[in-house]
Amino acid sequence: MAPRLWRTYAHPRALTLSLATATAVATVAAPAAHADPKPRTPSDLAARVDPGAVVSHLSAFERIAMASQGRRAAGERGYELSAQYVEKQLRGAGYTPRRQYFEFTYDSVVSTSLNELSPTARAVTHTPFSYSPSTPKAGVQAQLVTPSTATGCSAAEWDGVVATAKIALVSRGTCTFGEKAKAAKAAGAAAILIYNNAPGPLNGTLGGPSDDYAPATGITKADGDALLADMAKGPVQMSFVLDKIIEKRRTFNVLAETKGGSADDVLMVGAHLDGVQQGPGINDNASGSATVLEVAKQANQLKKPAHKIRFAWWGAEELGLLGSEHYVKDLQDNDVDSLVKINGYLNFDMLASPNYIIGVYDSTQAWMPQGSARLQRAFTGYFDDRGQPYVAAPMQGGSDQLPFLEAGVPVGGLFTGAGGLKTAQEATLFGGTAGVAYDPGYHTAQDTLRNANKAALAINVKAVAHAVGTLALGEPGSAKKGKNGKKHLRTSATPTTTVARR
Repeated sequence: MAPRLWRTYAHPRALTLSLATATAVATVAAPAAHADPKPRTPSDLAARVDPGAVVSHLSAFERIAMASQGRRAAGERGYELSAQYVEKQLRGAGYTPRRQYFEFTYDSVVSTSLNELSPTARAVTHTPFSYSPSTPKAGVQAQLVTPSTATGCSAAEWDGVVATAKIALVSRGTCTFGEKAKAAKAAGAAAILIYNNAPGPLNGTLGGPSDDYAPATGITKADGDALLADMAKGPVQMSFVLDKIIEKRRTFNVLAETKGGSADDVLMVGAHLDGVQQGPGINDNASGSATVLEVAKQANQLKKPAHKIRFAWWGAEELGLLGSEHYVKDLQDNDVDSLVKINGYLNFDMLASPNYIIGVYDSTQAWMPQGSARLQRAFTGYFDDRGQPYVAAPMQGGSDQLPFLEAGVPVGGLFTGAGGLKTAQEATLFGGTAGVAYDPGYHTAQDTLRNANKAALAINVKAVAHAVGTLALGEPGSAKKGKNGKKHLRTSATPTTTVARR
């Protein structure tokens, strides 16, 4: 799951509970396989999609990462090999996959360090922000300074503070990280440390390259509080070194669609294929990519689907949803009729969090595109029938459904949690540990196959297959249409849906 300029890596903790049942986690039993080689019903498709095969794909992605500096990030060898694996699997299932290339700004940390020099000599754990500029080669050694308002979002919040050549220490919240980095530089700061306002590390993005940013890195709330406590006693000296590569590169999306189904009524199903540079990205998001891959392999055999299914593996999601944004904008600018023909988009990002929830994207909001509730019901109906608890996950979470949502396409999907903390009520529903992150390995080197919860994955794999079958086998034209016979979609020339951007 990616950062954008308006969000942090920590998924929102507040979940509106929408319980299918208050029982403990239910095992979703796979229906018996049918003799007919072509699946005719959603249950047929779910029976043919094997969670064990999905785990095998995860193992392959992990091997690729381990052979590629431990990662599968966009613009790097690990991503290319991941795409080649997906394409080979698709060709074996009768697809003709294609790549959609686009240019992006590659951003990679060469080396970095952050140290408190006095009054306590210690190294401070930190994560530089995407698109942060480098410090001078020797780094920045300077005294800490805080703004007049802790969030440091604007010149007004730095009013009366002498920050010249100092290192700013500000709190996450209120505005984007990029706005904080710009305000700190405008105030004269040589660098900025942004501390989390919730437990856990802070990883994020400044949104894109700019000469207006101070070099920026994220630290935990605990370290931020400790530094503030030291500052209350006297001056605090810090050293920050950041050496980065920021350059233009090319990457791509992988797209494939089923042989059958109406090309005038397309169901899209997607997951991002890239991972972060900090680790192999198995839960985030090999779990979604592998699930979509196995569903695609079986869905090409569906008997008389009403809708063509277009599968997508997005590139550079972790750098700000770049692949899915490129796909949608390309249709808006060059082929809006094809955008109109997409009757729904299903997104799958993080389906195997170790301290999981079963989250269904909440598509019932009044501002949602027409037809979104139908996508949600494909999942909630499946879970209700099996006594499987679930919660409603906020639609505004930062993943690849957002470009479709903003273009007016109905959206839905599943999610098992990222860096937010599990609540006591969620622990009652799903097991696990309250007060601990849904995925403690989120965006770290610990996001390996061992990190993935295979029970959560199995629940989600079957649900994805059943929902895709339900929606693909429905009647043509089941998406909500406007008076002119087309859905009310937004083009790049019209305002987008208003969503939270921080």
